[in-house]
Amino acid sequence: MLTSITEGILCCLTGKAASLVLPLESSEPSDGFEFVEVKPGRVLRVRHIIPERQPVVTEQQVACKEKTDGEEEDDDDDGPPEDCSESNTGSSVHCKRKITVYRNGQLVIENLGDVLHSEILQCQDGDLEPCSTVEVELADYKEMPSSPDPNPVPPLVPSPHGEQKPAPPPRRRRRKPKRTVQIDSKRVISSCKGTHSDVALFFVHGVGGSLDIWGSQLDFFSRLGYEVIAPDLAGHGASTAPQIAAAYTFYALAEDLRAIFKRYARKRNILIGHSYGVSFCTFLAHEYPDLVHKVVMINGGGPTALEPSLCSIFQLPSCVLHCLSPCLAWSFLKAGFARQGAKEKQLLKQGNAFNVSPFVLRAMMSGQYWPEGDEVYHAELTVPILLVHGMCDKFVPMDEDQRMAEILLFAFLKVIEEGSHMVMMECPDTVNTLLHEFFLWEPDMSRKDSSKTDTALSDTLHTLKINKPMDK
Repeated sequence: MLTSITEGILCCLTGKAASLVLPLESSEPSDGFEFVEVKPGRVLRVRHIIPERQPVVTEQQVACKEKTDGEEEDDDDDGPPEDCSESNTGSSVHCKRKITVYRNGQLVIENLGDVLHSEILQCQDGDLEPCSTVEVELADYKEMPSSPDPNPVPPLVPSPHGEQKPAPPPRRRRRKPKRTVQIDSKRVISSCKGTHSDVALFFVHGVGGSLDIWGSQLDFFSRLGYEVIAPDLAGHGASTAPQIAAAYTFYALAEDLRAIFKRYARKRNILIGHSYGVSFCTFLAHEYPDLVHKVVMINGGGPTALEPSLCSIFQLPSCVLHCLSPCLAWSFLKAGFARQGAKEKQLLKQGNAFNVSPFVLRAMMSGQYWPEGDEVYHAELTVPILLVHGMCDKFVPMDEDQRMAEILLFAFLKVIEEGSHMVMMECPDTVNTLLHEFFLWEPDMSRKDSSKTDTALSDTLHTLKINKPMDK
């Protein structure tokens, strides 16, 4: 504590931030670590593990090879041979939505195609819902009136003969939409196995963390044969830490991850994000819908646009934050973990959580500005998404992830009761098993025809009230 205060005073006097995060010179490529220069002078550490896969030949691939060889003997100029690998199989799902934003701030989402029920917790039990409507009131719930009576009694109006007759119902004013978005596409959802060479897993951490927080997941899935990629964000872990606040805005970090994604992406990519990292996964899924096959959001919060908080401890000067760093670390331990024992302290130390300079921490918190990432932006996603929430999370309320599940087209919400904000470190076995089931899952389209005949599910109305009003 005394050392921290002394360094903070020196920081104030010299105007320089202490404890800069620099690349580790001892990292060898054989350790699975690489240093990628995304921009001149901007270097990110990336852990990239390519497992040694033994080729697994299936009966379908043998038949395909015999068919391809026969076609090549008949004609060698008919173009490339047909790709009959197992990874090309899957279930085709119709993604059709109509998203309407009205001038009064109301958002109405009409699901007109195949929709996987968002409240089912077990992925393998996913059902198809032929049609549903999600109506979202973008207004502060504190200012909303109480729920109206579903069968109101019209007021009585006196007639010239002294009799009282019910008044005619008021004419409803036709609402004019401010914006309408139409989505009509087909998406093939397939099982992603570790033996598939066209599958890659990307792990993205949040503020104050590093790729080390994914240690259990990286080891688990690489042993199963998956190719895994996990970068350190700028200023975190062993990546370079530019001493300019503009280097830590959402857009600057998103472009870093775009460069990493384009460098390592395969045909089917699965993005796994935690906390602030969920926003970057959402950004990549929106930018590359054909390359992003599935997404996992761990304690990511609601589908609202990012805005930095003006009243926050992170608005204090960097030197003051440096003095308070021991208190911040202890506060994070209490809020980020369900328990605060020796094991959790060791996990916090191993994961390099909050092992960043005060300048980087302050710039990261003030740079969380992303107005495009609103409810409509999330509603446009057609990729299957698994939402994982730690019940004891003190940073992200449960209702925010529930809101996210309501907005998304293909969403599953799983709550881990014994977990908190760092649930992937607290409950690695549970999280790894859950993620693996989701990777292997593909929808059962055999129930599609029968579900359409069920009129009881033909129209479902959900009402969701979001705390923050939408900009008009």
